[in-house]
Amino acid sequence: MAGTRWNVETCFQTGKTIGLDEPQVRRWVSWYRHVTLVMLAHAILTVIAARERERHTDQILIPLTFNEIRRLFTRMITNTIHSLDHWLHWSTWRRRHQARAKTSHYRRRGQLIHQSTST
Repeated sequence: MAGTRWNVETCFQTGKTIGLDEPQVRRWVSWYRHVTLVMLAHAILTVIAARERERHTDQILIPLTFNEIRRLFTRMITNTIHSLDHWLHWSTWRRRHQARAKTSHYRRRGQLIHQSTST
């Protein structure tokens, strides 16, 4: 039961990142259209992230996450001073850094657990 709260909190947080918390509407029909569009975007991003996790075999990079896909999609459709290649390179660098941090974290955590059990 305690673990389900984390799933609910995660769903609320991802809903907020794609606009579910800011429907500036005055009528029910407008609200319904906004929520439907946001939920569709959420479903598409979730499916893309799940497929990426399934086919991901690279240990140097972490798989594309929901938020990373959202960032890249936003950069792709907005007019920025940087090219799409710049943002893809930035995403690769960031995911490589996250993979190194994750590996170091687990290695350090394993050492701490091993030290605490051996004393």
